[in-house]
Amino acid sequence: MQRLRSLPDPDHLPALDPAYAQTRPAKGLGDGTPPRILLLYGSLRPRSYSRLAVEEAARLLRHFGAEPRIFDPSDLPLPDQVAGDDHPAVRELRELSQWSEGQVWCSPERHGQITGVMKAQIDHLPLQSGAVRPTQGRTLAVMQVSGGSQSFNAVNTLRLLGRWMRMFTIPNQSSVAKAWQEFDEAGRMRPSAYYDRIVDVMEELVRYTVLLRPHVAQLTDRYSERKEAARPVEAQSALSLAATTR
Repeated sequence: MQRLRSLPDPDHLPALDPAYAQTRPAKGLGDGTPPRILLLYGSLRPRSYSRLAVEEAARLLRHFGAEPRIFDPSDLPLPDQVAGDDHPAVRELRELSQWSEGQVWCSPERHGQITGVMKAQIDHLPLQSGAVRPTQGRTLAVMQVSGGSQSFNAVNTLRLLGRWMRMFTIPNQSSVAKAWQEFDEAGRMRPSAYYDRIVDVMEELVRYTVLLRPHVAQLTDRYSERKEAARPVEAQSALSLAATTR
């Protein structure tokens, strides 16, 4: 099963005004390598507004010079449902998280909170797997869609989870109220202040991801982890110096 969703009309941005849109918002902040962004959404409905919002975000990320990938959680088991997490969907999700430099999490708000589908994806990402930390040091943008009036319960929870997963959650965020009114029959978002905010969030995510890229190792270097790994400061400093002179 292919768990990377294909992106319909990846370069068609009818709601974006090109007169005001930068094509490379991170220009001058890094080496120009496209930032790798994983996008997760939180509903399995055929017309999932969190998925549609994520698709709009992915198109914008492409426009801004990033490489987006959207994970399809439709066959992801519940946490602890499969012994040893030995399931291809779990393995693929973790591999995508390791591949990514930044992530976008978008959940519907259901009963005042994120959905079980959204939480299950995050719960399948361990803080540590051997020497690998699939989320630590990555940037994160949070978004939510609501069926009713605007709310921030879901994005607040996603921020808490991002902090718990040791991610750098960017300041901006998106909350789309009455999402059923914001998308046309083809599933494309109509021009609106809500769409403009998603543009802002993706611009900011690209900038922060590129800006932090060369400093992630230093920013996530922790005393407790050096001590646990029996890695004295002198050895760590030598490794850091070697990395910067390659």
